[in-house]
Amino acid sequence: MIAVLFAVLTALSNGSASVLQRRAALDVPQTETMRLSLIGHLLRQKVWLAGIGLVIVAAVCQAVALATGPISVVQPIFVIELPATLLLAGFMMRARLPRSVWLGVVAVTAGLALGMATAAPGGGSETVHGAAWVPALILTGVFEALLIAGALATRGNVRAALLATAAACGYALTAALMKDAMARLDEGGVGALFSSWQLYATAAAGVGALFLLQNALQAGTLVAVQPCLTLGDALISVLYGVTLFGEELRTGWWVLPELLALGLIAAGCVELARSRRPPATPPPPPRARGVHSRGAHGPGPGRTPYYLLIAKRIRACSSPCLILPVSLIT
Repeated sequence: MIAVLFAVLTALSNGSASVLQRRAALDVPQTETMRLSLIGHLLRQKVWLAGIGLVIVAAVCQAVALATGPISVVQPIFVIELPATLLLAGFMMRARLPRSVWLGVVAVTAGLALGMATAAPGGGSETVHGAAWVPALILTGVFEALLIAGALATRGNVRAALLATAAACGYALTAALMKDAMARLDEGGVGALFSSWQLYATAAAGVGALFLLQNALQAGTLVAVQPCLTLGDALISVLYGVTLFGEELRTGWWVLPELLALGLIAAGCVELARSRRPPATPPPPPRARGVHSRGAHGPGPGRTPYYLLIAKRIRACSSPCLILPVSLIT
């Protein structure tokens, strides 16, 4: 199915872009939160620009996916972006992933499969009929305003989680607007697409969501940002699909396995995004030339953790596409 293929490509691009942007956001002062000057700082960083390039690739893939499939099918697939990114990073860096990462991957994958199988999303129309956009945009604006107000009143990971949820809402709105705009392209060609307000609203919503995400990544750790971003985008997108496009989900007793699927995905995302820096340890004492210690080259308490080894390789590498596993550290 073309929609599923391009949804997977979108998830891979988005996951890589989030990590690159998080890496760049670490170098921005906290005083720049919720200011346009934050973007000015980021524009001077090649890592952030590489992330934006992947965002553009993801947008093109997402447009194709939404044009060929229901939004309630396409958007939930994006939950695989984090496990796919970590697995790809481990393969490229030839690093052995710990059991906790594999458990997170299994939880997310099983949760997505269970959710798609039990909810069986589908049906609906390709366009939004009548003035249905009016109440949807009003409610979305109120929800976003409440999240941003709550974020400005807090600090740290709470602020990051609220801003990530607001960004997820913005990305979900972007997807819904994009799907409606692509339907105009099918109906009336390029002229109808560029004359539709949905196209320009898509760009505005996407830029707003990107701005909120940069602030979320700068405010707290990835463990606070990624689950809210991933789950929020999927759930709100399904809500848009049901209310605006008339797509259908199974209800009744099917709700129980659907909730179980959400729980698995949430637990897996938290496990994968969790990051803890090891406590600082004093440097090893100097040793004579030709003398080798087991702690430096073999298993033991002195061995460097796998994710720090990955980070060192990343910093020594000139290719921005290999900075994927920074999320394990920050």
